[in-house]
Amino acid sequence: MQDLAGILVISLEQAVAAPHATARLVDAGARVIKVERPEGDFARGYDRFVHGESSYFVWTNRGKESICLDLKAPGDLEQMLRMIARADVFVQNLAPGAAARLGLGAADLLALNPRLIHVSVSGYGEDGPYRDQKAYDMLIQGESGLLSVNGTPEGSARVGISVCDIAAGENAFSAILQALIGRQQSGKGRAIEVSLFHTMADWLNVPYLQARYSGKGPERMGLRHPSIAPYGAYDCADGGAVLLSVQSDREWRNMCQKLLDRPELAEAPEFATNVARVANREAADAVIAPVLAALDRETAIARLTAAGIACGRLSSLDDLIAHPQARHLSTETATGSVEMMGRGVRHHGQELPGGAVPGLGQHSRAVAAEFGPDPVEASGLARRG
Repeated sequence: MQDLAGILVISLEQAVAAPHATARLVDAGARVIKVERPEGDFARGYDRFVHGESSYFVWTNRGKESICLDLKAPGDLEQMLRMIARADVFVQNLAPGAAARLGLGAADLLALNPRLIHVSVSGYGEDGPYRDQKAYDMLIQGESGLLSVNGTPEGSARVGISVCDIAAGENAFSAILQALIGRQQSGKGRAIEVSLFHTMADWLNVPYLQARYSGKGPERMGLRHPSIAPYGAYDCADGGAVLLSVQSDREWRNMCQKLLDRPELAEAPEFATNVARVANREAADAVIAPVLAALDRETAIARLTAAGIACGRLSSLDDLIAHPQARHLSTETATGSVEMMGRGVRHHGQELPGGAVPGLGQHSRAVAAEFGPDPVEASGLARRG
């Protein structure tokens, strides 16, 4: 589905959040020209796991064009301005204020191109007392309060993926789509700000509301749920584990009758309601755990499913690689073909395409020729910059 075909995006991006947003635009059919510093996006060096290339970079940069510019060099800055003058969207995630110092702030670029959608992605936003504080994913996990609700009673645990970066990238993507729709009506661009901190603070609204209005936020529960029981992971006879969630008293009755073979527990005062089961979760787990420990994982899944209990496997990454429900897309890199997990959306049952991952500066010459300087225009752009 090439819904954004004809949309030109110039992205002065690095790391994960902004590249994730523009990767979504590529999937929707936009043309994204990724501007890298001469030494390249530092995410290219995060690891070497994919045929010697970075797994982060491969995931978030397929289908883009890469050019190298030194924006402190007048000629390169002029080329940047020529591209932006023809662009629909400009995305940048430099340190707050850095783009404006280069003449690439929202006010300057909207004066140059009034239809431009100018997007700034940062750690804490463009203003406020933390504006200039460095912000990486784990730091935002901590600062936002996410780590206060994630982990075990013994201590916090980092969410194992770059959840703040990814969430901010998705926020930027949706904001850009909204702005493109708005531009169809108004004919005007706009300035958009997305921050990792505010994105994650928004996601923390349920525990925030609980803490603010009840005086007590959720405790760290590991694989358990603070408000539902039984809910968690249970070991099986073959070394695997299953996750299950009993969401209602009716489901609890089903479990007692069809899995535990203890129908009398359905009406026992300590288990009859969810509130009672939460207060007595250790006793409930003591009844459930031996039954599941006597079954191998797949038999446990089958028995739970037959009883109408929501369940799943506590999968390893090896399980995910071989998962029968997984969808995949393929992309090309300079060092070989790569298969990765497909997107979480499909249109008319079709998988989204996976474009090639660009080498550093692979498209610099072609883009320079396409956006070659007109002497009069270039001098005017330089003055405006």
